[in-house]
Amino acid sequence: MQAAKKTGFQDVRDEVMRRIEDRVWPQGALLPTEADLAEEFGCARATVNRALRELAERGIIDRKRKSGTRVALQPVKQAKLEIATARRLVEERNATYRYAMVSRNLQAAPGWLVSQMGLPAGCDILHIEAMHYADGQPFQFEDRWINIAAVPDCEATDFETTPPSEWLLSAVPFSNAEVGFLATAADATLAEYLNCAPGTPLFQMERSTWFQDQPVTFARMTYHPGYRMRSTY
Repeated sequence: MQAAKKTGFQDVRDEVMRRIEDRVWPQGALLPTEADLAEEFGCARATVNRALRELAERGIIDRKRKSGTRVALQPVKQAKLEIATARRLVEERNATYRYAMVSRNLQAAPGWLVSQMGLPAGCDILHIEAMHYADGQPFQFEDRWINIAAVPDCEATDFETTPPSEWLLSAVPFSNAEVGFLATAADATLAEYLNCAPGTPLFQMERSTWFQDQPVTFARMTYHPGYRMRSTY
């Protein structure tokens, strides 16, 4: 005799999604409570909570304390953005990757970084500037700041051959991140490193990461003229 299949959060998520798509629960409809759903599906309330949490993160439902869970009136289609290293981006283009460190300095955290990352005033920061190339042509200029208190081993690492982004991925995990995208005009430094004229429009990405509420790193990556980023949803 086969044991009954255990209900997982994916099963609950998929069935809730099916009912929403089939208009069993139309937009704005109030869903049953977690306790009621757990009883219906024969699973733990924590399983239901995880399923609903995932749907809420995707913008399918709205969850509010005391007022319950409702099908979103205007469901949000969220894009999936994969943050890849410069090496991977270059190699995915079937190009040869090369890395070069421009500068490496130990200094006190500047005021703007203290404010942006929630760092202690005057704490030690490792500031690294680096270049990434594709087939010998400028691909990305990286301006990175690492919190030494969060990653003390970085102080003894020279980063001459290993890009800081790759080193950090293996040295310390991150529990949450914040990413921003912007357009900028090339100043004298960016124009020199990215081999373009001053004032050239460039795509820039800023990324901050934390581990258990401790700031880890802030990086500003500026890409060669004409760079295009894609995502899926």
